[in-house]
Amino acid sequence: MLKLPFYAKASLLIIGLYAFISILSITKGILLPVIFAIIIAILISPVINFLVKHGIHRTISITGVLIIAFLILTTLVIFLSSQASLLFNALPELTDKFQELLNQSVTWCSAYFNISAQKINAWVINIRAELSDNSNMAIANLLSSMGNLIAAVMITLVYIFLILFYKPLLLEFVYKLFGTRYNSRVDEILVETKSIIQSYLFGLFTEFVVVAVLNSVGLLILGIQYALLFGIAGAFLNVIPYLGGVIAMTIFAAIALVTKEPIYVFYVLLLYLIVQFIDNNYIVPKIVASKVKLNAFVSIFAVLAGAALWGIPGMILSIPLTAIMKLIFDRIDAVKPWGFLLGDTSPPLVNLKLRMKRNAKHARNGSDK
Repeated sequence: MLKLPFYAKASLLIIGLYAFISILSITKGILLPVIFAIIIAILISPVINFLVKHGIHRTISITGVLIIAFLILTTLVIFLSSQASLLFNALPELTDKFQELLNQSVTWCSAYFNISAQKINAWVINIRAELSDNSNMAIANLLSSMGNLIAAVMITLVYIFLILFYKPLLLEFVYKLFGTRYNSRVDEILVETKSIIQSYLFGLFTEFVVVAVLNSVGLLILGIQYALLFGIAGAFLNVIPYLGGVIAMTIFAAIALVTKEPIYVFYVLLLYLIVQFIDNNYIVPKIVASKVKLNAFVSIFAVLAGAALWGIPGMILSIPLTAIMKLIFDRIDAVKPWGFLLGDTSPPLVNLKLRMKRNAKHARNGSDK
């Protein structure tokens, strides 16, 4: 058997990793609908199985569940669109209020820092021009990508139907691929993968609903306009780990500053901190994080890597995909250390120090011999 030196193995590993990441990036438009379809199909498969067991044809069961899910999603989109249209109609008034606040800020900065108001206004005008150009480009990109988004949604629905319809065939293929020798291990991985995805997504949906209710109720109590729209938007952003909450807080504070007195910015920030305290100490540990055993470092790295690779969809998929990788690593002896590295459990520091001392002692004894 040919044994390669370390530098050759490292070079092959780096080249292979680069090629793999390049393939993931290039095939983004193909892979994302398939991955979302597989995850959604696993999520709704218990409903399909329940209907089939009660005598409803598999095709009718799948079609009916997909139609109901599509109608619910369409209703939510229509509601959010109606709220967004009200916000769009109020933009001129909000712009005037923002301009008034900006003028007051320029006057204060000019007096406090002894800087000419003309220089500050010129700087603001330049920034506004750059933002206007960037926003126009963003709107153009958004409009151009709407068609791609609709096409991706439709093809995802088709994939979901086909995956659920050919589920027995696909499972049989997986078993045949690894052979009868590993049937028990493959069965264990498939069952636990299905359990992780279903539990994690159910927990994520529960978190979304609770945070949306808390956001909306809090903003309504404070009298913030468009509370339902921003409450749901904030809950959706909160699904993106670590980064989404910061974006939501910024939006809440900006709306409060424009539509209410400045003191309401403090109230909104206090509301955000209360919601995040409930989310991080009760919802996430008991409902979401208990389903996916990943440490914080790996979670943050996975989210940032997913964003760099696939954008927002990558941020959403990063945690469940990493959890599935850990599950597979834990079942294969050669890569079990990597599964341990991804997990959120570690040996006590005292035991770790004792183990290091014991290994060092054995090494010294071996060298003495």
